[in-house]
Amino acid sequence: MTPALYRRQWAQNPLREVLAGMVGTFALIPEVIAFSYIAGVSPAVSLFASFVISVSIAIFGGRPGMISGAAGSVALVAAPLVHAHGVQAMLLATLVAGAFQVLFGLLRLQAVMRFVPAEVRTGFVNALAIMIFAAQVPQMLGVSWHTYALIALGLVIIYLLPRLSDAIPSPLICIVVLTAITMLYPMPVHTVSDLGDLPTGLPSLTFPHIPLNWATWSVVLPYALAMAAVGLLESMMTASVVDDITDTHGDQRMECTGLGISNILVGAFGGIAGCGMIGQTVGNLRYGGRGRLSTFTAGAFLLALMVLLHRWVGQVPMAALVAIMVMVSASTFSWSSLRDLTRHPRLSSLTMLVTVAVVVMTHDLAAGVAVGVMLSGVFFAWHAASLLRVTERRSGDVLTYSAAGQVFFASADSLSDAIDYHTDAAIVVLDLTEARLWDITSVQVLEKIIGKLQGRDHIVEITGLHPDRHGILASQSNEALLAL
Repeated sequence: MTPALYRRQWAQNPLREVLAGMVGTFALIPEVIAFSYIAGVSPAVSLFASFVISVSIAIFGGRPGMISGAAGSVALVAAPLVHAHGVQAMLLATLVAGAFQVLFGLLRLQAVMRFVPAEVRTGFVNALAIMIFAAQVPQMLGVSWHTYALIALGLVIIYLLPRLSDAIPSPLICIVVLTAITMLYPMPVHTVSDLGDLPTGLPSLTFPHIPLNWATWSVVLPYALAMAAVGLLESMMTASVVDDITDTHGDQRMECTGLGISNILVGAFGGIAGCGMIGQTVGNLRYGGRGRLSTFTAGAFLLALMVLLHRWVGQVPMAALVAIMVMVSASTFSWSSLRDLTRHPRLSSLTMLVTVAVVVMTHDLAAGVAVGVMLSGVFFAWHAASLLRVTERRSGDVLTYSAAGQVFFASADSLSDAIDYHTDAAIVVLDLTEARLWDITSVQVLEKIIGKLQGRDHIVEITGLHPDRHGILASQSNEALLAL
């Protein structure tokens, strides 16, 4: 990235960026606090971590406009560690996870995102939208009618106000209006303060108070590696969504290293590791946040709210935040994917649905993506295997088999099954001009075919077997096969 481009990413439409970032802050608060309980840490730990991540990733990250925080699948991975070994073990895991992420970025491991197909990304987005909405349901159960009225009013403000003017993001106005109503006319509704105590001071540097011996490392390292991998996966998926929405391209390698640096700083300030948050990111983009300033504002304004305005923030009705998150959920969900279920290939649609189902059932975005990618790989292999064609023609004592297509572990047996080992032809020719061998399995099957035919006193000839088309044959172990 050039210095000029980096500066432009900070300077574009400052007022809009700041306002969008402020909306992102309020969208961060309820989810970060909710995930703090899942992870077994205090709300202050997660809120401070989100401040550090947002500010740091705005500086070091590679995807402008993306909101990151201490929530998501990383909290799910960290929860067993916290419950079994305490917060200090989690702090050490956060530092190590950040170091792993920096290493992953330096090794360019973000390239694995190229192997995540479109249907899995769609399933990821739809599952996250469902999870965002599901997370609001507890706030709508066992409450007074006032809460439903405020949520309805909030949605009216959010969706109708932009038709009049979009100078100020409507979710921000929703928060101000609903907070003013509940302060002027007290009513039995839940507020942000009911979620937990908000921090009142500044974060300070710390270091995990835990013995750095083999027993500690044997416990922490597996969790740190899992936190690093899950955090990068969720961040890369979020970055891909931003690329699609904005028709721009972020620097995924820089995002990897930036997230790693951010999580190292988070651990140094006593927080829990975080990652990209797609719901908050979509909300930020929806209201004009395209550059680094909106991401920075989301973190800086969060600190200001916690330290300077925590009494006022505590009085914000949960109904306002629920209304915002319902809007984010609706904006995140790919509604066109429902129509595409009957238009796209059935296996692609099935992959998308399975991805959604796994995420919703496990509440683990990484698990859903992993299952979706594996399922896509199986379907692709099955489809590629079905394209292999073997034709047979006889001319006197010469029997020729012509193979066309991809020969690999899933299709190699089809090549073997097409051979008649009991033929009375003296010469058997295997024409591989239109075929390509991809792996060891295909070579072994080819050697097996030749061995069986020669064992029955047939003369075997191989044509079209060129190393430039069958690179797997270039090894020393297959010189005899090439000699044919």
